[in-house]
Amino acid sequence: MAQATDVRHTPVAPTRTQRLASGAKVGAHRHDDHQIVYAGRGVLSVTTGAGTWVAPANRAVWVPAGTVHHHQAHGDLELHLVGLPAWENPLGLDAPAVVAVSPLLRELIISYTRTENDDSQEHRRLRAVLLDQLRTSDHQPVHLPTPHDPLLRALCDLLRSDPSDNRTLAELGREVGASRRTLSRLFSDDLGMTFPQWRTQLRLHRALVLLAEDTPVTRIAHQCGWSSAGAFIDVFRRAFGHTPGTYRQRSERSVSL
Repeated sequence: MAQATDVRHTPVAPTRTQRLASGAKVGAHRHDDHQIVYAGRGVLSVTTGAGTWVAPANRAVWVPAGTVHHHQAHGDLELHLVGLPAWENPLGLDAPAVVAVSPLLRELIISYTRTENDDSQEHRRLRAVLLDQLRTSDHQPVHLPTPHDPLLRALCDLLRSDPSDNRTLAELGREVGASRRTLSRLFSDDLGMTFPQWRTQLRLHRALVLLAEDTPVTRIAHQCGWSSAGAFIDVFRRAFGHTPGTYRQRSERSVSL
């Protein structure tokens, strides 16, 4: 993350819709308000000091008040931002999280963010329904934590640079100078997950980015280290509830809306 002096402080988290070109970034900043960040089109990554959250069209990212974060667009992005005062926390969360977005919640977010500074009764009613939907939304662990231990960071950097690297933990350990047992303990203590869980999460994050860039499914499977397109599709379906092809079709439909 950026140094404190590089962090832009925007006290009020805006409620609006904005478009970002593929690859565009919003630099490190923080708000005194909470914020819901949702990509109606494309894939959004939100990074904090604790890690990275990647959200496709059926997920949104909850960013609590005061959290330093930055965004990156993968694919042409239609970004919907919902700002909430710090005293209003419909999710009851004090850490970033990925929130499931139902078809109804999606339409509520899109409608609510179409206009800024709208204090009409209709807009207030829309906001009330949106908050009710948020209160019942599941939050999901689509999160790639950032390691703090230098050995673990070196290993994770190797895999970030090439998610198709299929070496075992012991083989990777020889490159970074640590035993398999030491690294297994570090994954548990530092990241709260096992090595296979972290690697799968990394690959899913990269797959979402590649899908947003219109990469063919077979090539995504190869670039992310799955043995076949079928293996990739199975893992993706279990993680997100639908196949990569269905995800892409939904994204394409949202472009035409």
